[in-house]
Amino acid sequence: MTRFKHLLLLLPLAFMLACKSDPPASQTATTPPVQVTIPAFDRDSAFAYVEQQVSFGPRNLGSEGHEACKNWLSAKMEEFGMDVTEQTFTAELPTGEQFPATNIIGRYRPDLNQRVLLCAHWDTRYKAEKDSDVEDRDEPILGADDGASGVGVLLEIARVLQNQPLDMGIDMVFFDAEDQGENGGTADAWCLGSQYWSRNLSRAQRPAYGVLLDMVGAKGATFPKEGTSLYYARSIVDKTWSLAQSMGYGHFFINDQVPGITDDHQFINDITGIPTIDIINYPNGGFGAYHHTSDDNMEIIDRQTLRAVGQVVTALIYKESVGAI
Repeated sequence: MTRFKHLLLLLPLAFMLACKSDPPASQTATTPPVQVTIPAFDRDSAFAYVEQQVSFGPRNLGSEGHEACKNWLSAKMEEFGMDVTEQTFTAELPTGEQFPATNIIGRYRPDLNQRVLLCAHWDTRYKAEKDSDVEDRDEPILGADDGASGVGVLLEIARVLQNQPLDMGIDMVFFDAEDQGENGGTADAWCLGSQYWSRNLSRAQRPAYGVLLDMVGAKGATFPKEGTSLYYARSIVDKTWSLAQSMGYGHFFINDQVPGITDDHQFINDITGIPTIDIINYPNGGFGAYHHTSDDNMEIIDRQTLRAVGQVVTALIYKESVGAI
């Protein structure tokens, strides 16, 4: 009887100690989700950056517009607090002509090792070979979508980064001499700027992955999952498209899969091994009717499309910075 009584007295004490030392099951079973504030992407600002590029005229190699735009882009990146480098090289065209070319590299938080690459090309096609008017087929194009749209989106993201700092490094690269190849020619006649950048990238400056923007501003644009992106960087494609769809942009970022195309991301993947995806308006495996024509002007640029792409990429990097994606 005495031993039993002592046990009864000890049981409440043991229960109290257990309650004091063991956390509730609800605290150990789940981890609170990481919270991150996604800044708003200003579509009107992006539109204005596209418009400014087009105001310089065609930006094909050797043109006055090319030189003026180069100086403006470098100045804007510096204005937004980027560590800016102009990477110069000689671009040889299929015609045999040679021109000076420049990749414009802006590094946000160069002190950080965790980095993501965001890129676009800033040059424009030197001839409108698909134009319905035969007389205009040898004229350079304005490239409002094919060139300026991707750059405009990235410039707005650079402005956002300056105003709402991010605890992650961003390498923002504007490639030159992307659109100077010959249809039916070899793949390596295109994307000369990304080839040069890739071959001269130091191991110390390698980002974890990359996102290329090309033709991301046209009315009615849709962005399918492109074959080269899926081959090299399927996980990046999947999380980007899933994020876009969860944000209500599923009518832009569609689940259709299309064949791979020759674009800057191909050479980044091939040469550097950095998994890089291409967000590009390429529905049903074909480009819009304005592609490589004089119709690639401001009339086809749509603020909603710019916002869809810009807001998704902004959300991607801000979530990536805190491990929330």
